Order: sequence, then structure tokens, then C-alpha cells
Amino acid sequence: MKKYFAECLGTFVLTFLGCGTAMFLGCGTPAGVVGTAIAFGLAVVAMAYTIGGISGCHINPAITLGVALSGRMSWKDACGYWVGQIIGGILAGACLLLVAKVVTPDLGAFAGANPAGLGANGVAHAGGVGGAFLVEVIATFLFVLVVLGTTDSKVGAGNFAGLAIGLSLILIHLVCINLTGTSVNPARSIGPALFAGGDALKDVWVFICAPLLGGALSACVWKVLAPKEK
Repeated sequence: MKKYFAECLGTFVLTFLGCGTAMFLGCGTPAGVVGTAIAFGLAVVAMAYTIGGISGCHINPAITLGVALSGRMSWKDACGYWVGQIIGGILAGACLLLVAKVVTPDLGAFAGANPAGLGANGVAHAGGVGGAFLVEVIATFLFVLVVLGTTDSKVGAGNFAGLAIGLSLILIHLVCINLTGTSVNPARSIGPALFAGGDALKDVWVFICAPLLGGALSACVWKVLAPKEK
């Protein structure tokens, strides 16, 4: 149970700090985009060195799927991770809404009609559902491939894996924030969307299905790239 709780806590931290930065720093300027990207990346780095030794610090259902498909964990544990991650994302969304209510009585800037409310994701700037789906599949594929490679027991980056993963997440956010708000993580998307409602909730399926597909594809590719057992 400890590792499931660790995944819940880690996903909460990632979602609360990353989406909170997007909410209050804003992503309408280059500085806001860079700041939000760094926030998500640093949250991953911090959690990697906090709970990595307990659960491996997936804090992302797409990563858990990639790891499970690679044969590095049981499907029972994968289900436990998914439950913990989704709960963590939902708790973070609730806390973001609470903070928004305290900060401003007018939630128009954070929830409801605004697809990006509470740091939720949107499809409009990616040309609609199809464009957003494609962006998220590609971005998640690249991200999870980095995770699988850097954490491989034979050729991975060892103690530097958390740093490499966090930096790669920063790069992915820099590319995708102005397109989809950057999900690459179903749990991070579900929590804010539930409380933002509107278009964010209507389109959240894109940010569940596309990252999971990207994670599955990365597992297939890493099986080809990974060195064979002697």
C-alpha cells in the first residue's frame, strides 16, 4: 500500500504545483509558458528523489502502462498505481478550486467557461480533437520513451534518471503548452477537468486516451531498442 499512497501523493504534488503555476502565472506570455514548463519539470524531479525509492515515481498512468507492458511490474500493481494516481489528481483539482475561490470570488478566470480553467487541458488551439489527440500521442510517446530508457536496469541513467525525466518534461511542455496545455498524463488532466467543467470536462477523454496510446507505443518501441538479455 505504501507505493500506491506514494503515487497518490506524487501525482497530487505534480498536479497542484504544475497546474497551480499555470493558473496563477498564466500561459499567455512566453515567460508564463517557460515558468509553467519549469514548474512541471521541477515537480517531477522533486518527486523522483522523494518517492522514487518507494514506488519508482511514475505519477502518471501512461508511464505505468508503459512500464507494465515492458514487463517491469505486475498488472495488479499497475491497477493500484492507477487508482492512487487518479485520486491524487482529483485531490489536487479540488485544492486548486479551493485556492481559486479564496484568491478571487470570480472564478471565471479559473473554471467553467474557460477550457484552461484550473490548469485543465483544451483542444481548440490544436485545431480541434484530432490535432490535440495527435499532439498528445506524439508528446507522450517521446516522454515515456525517455522514462523507459533512463530507468532501464541495464542501460539507464541510474540516479540521474529523475533529472533527465524532469528536463524532458520541461521540453515537452515548451512545445505543447500553447497547443493543448500539455497533458501527457491522464491523472493530471482528470483532476482539474472534473472541477473546471465545461469544455475541459467534455474533451478530457482526449487527454486520457491519447497519452495511454502514446505510452503503449513507447513500450513497443523500447522493446525493440532495449539490449537483449545475454
